[in-house]
Amino acid sequence: MLRLFQVVASSLQAVLDIVLPRKDRAVRAAHYSSDSLPVSPLTQTYGGVSITSLLSYQDQAVEDCIRALKYDASGAAAHILAEIVAEYLREEIAQIRAFSTEPILLVPAPLHPRRFRERGFNQVSLVLERLPKEFRDGTLATLSFGVIERVKETRPQTHLSRTERMENVKNAFALAERDAAAHSHIILIDDVTTTGATLFEASRPLERIHASFTLLALARA
Repeated sequence: MLRLFQVVASSLQAVLDIVLPRKDRAVRAAHYSSDSLPVSPLTQTYGGVSITSLLSYQDQAVEDCIRALKYDASGAAAHILAEIVAEYLREEIAQIRAFSTEPILLVPAPLHPRRFRERGFNQVSLVLERLPKEFRDGTLATLSFGVIERVKETRPQTHLSRTERMENVKNAFALAERDAAAHSHIILIDDVTTTGATLFEASRPLERIHASFTLLALARA
């Protein structure tokens, strides 16, 4: 039955590729596995807070998966990245549990509502929704989308200098669920960090209420 499903799915994808050709990056991402992406966790400090990134964007397979996720909503890329995130989070959550009994919330870095409407999805949410159930249902952690909101529409960070990036995202985030944030450990997750400005600014509302948090990026540029 599984083999039949795989054959049907492959045939349907082949037809769709003719009608709606996929980007080359999405095609490549569909043939990767989690073993194709070299995991190299690195923790760096920005503005006095630590930001850990799991992958290097300089690797072609990582770039393909991140871009296929962000611009093509690739389910294959989301699945691969979810496997990598899950493996890292098991150890990270165990360490957090050694010092705290607070519930743990996994929070994707939010998009501005207008950007979300234009794109139709939050790329980090696509990854977190594919985590094993125990990371979403409260067993190890709970997946939460509404704790932090993006209240300022910002320019894309890609071609901005370090100083421009800092100014661009300044005061861009606010707490939407103060009580939840105040009584939980928040693991705030973004797709790519370059200078750390976005995750730093997103964490500032948490710092103001002395909430405990961890900042995590799928990749670093």
